Amino acid sequence: MKKLLCGLFILGLTIPSFAQVIKTEELSEVVVYATNYKYLNNVDTEEEASIPVEMLRRKVAAFNVQESEYYQDDYDLYNINFFIPEGKILAAYDKDGKIIRTAERFRDINLPTAVKEAVLDRFPEWTITKDIYLVNYHDEKGVAKKYKLKLENGDKVLRVKVDGEGNFL
Repeated sequence: MKKLLCGLFILGLTIPSFAQVIKTEELSEVVVYATNYKYLNNVDTEEEASIPVEMLRRKVAAFNVQESEYYQDDYDLYNINFFIPEGKILAAYDKDGKIIRTAERFRDINLPTAVKEAVLDRFPEWTITKDIYLVNYHDEKGVAKKYKLKLENGDKVLRVKVDGEGNFL
């Protein structure tokens, strides 16, 4: 009886190992195009931006003009609007799908640490109640980032403009 149980136990362990046949298949070749990597590299910050901002920027970078319903060989420039509740991006593409320029506007997003610290240093008793994040990207000129902030201290209201490094404009 002891030999029978040991034999069944060993047989139970060895049969499943033979049943797992790994099939190898050759997959088709995949080509990845990084058309708008320059846009994403320029507008991304070192800090974590708001998730909706990042998602919309990735949609803008991944958008393929040539596969859209608006594409025609006659035109050299395509202006496409992207909207979410937190903001919007107007992107201009060339006929190859490369982003030439964008105009971005977002409301109430996560501010960079440099902006928060600059406001706190200059206006210590004030709180930021609203913010607007403006970005202008141009393929040749680069990126211009600006924050419009509404500060409140009791009944007092103050509006300031700050760039991405925390310099007041």
